[in-house]
Amino acid sequence: MDIDVRGPRFGAAVTTLVLVLVLVTGSAWLLAWQTLVFALGAAGRSPYGWLFRRVVRPRIGPPTAFEPPQPPRFAQAVGLVFAAVGLVGYGLGPAWLGMAATGLALAAAFLNAAFGYCLGCEMYLLMRRVTPHTE
Repeated sequence: MDIDVRGPRFGAAVTTLVLVLVLVTGSAWLLAWQTLVFALGAAGRSPYGWLFRRVVRPRIGPPTAFEPPQPPRFAQAVGLVFAAVGLVGYGLGPAWLGMAATGLALAAAFLNAAFGYCLGCEMYLLMRRVTPHTE
């Protein structure tokens, strides 16, 4: 079942705010929360998606454009990897690793939130094009 294209973009905006706060505060706990959100999003259970469906979408009207859920879920899995590396950096060191991995995740989230360009989604589509398909 396809999803409202505005949902992942809303999630990216919230993720952007969370990751900015992580970089400003250095909070491993806040990054742990975002890591959990990425894991849930990769499983198709994003809390930000739930918030969008329950609170935001009723106020902005029905969707007019849809997309398959696989590319955004893959993007969440990529975010999970970067957040997990960042969590290791913030928790065990070196701190620069935490900041760098969080900064990269932030850059990707910001691109989606501000411009609707999902790096993880594009990676998914590229992988689908170059991987041989067996039927």
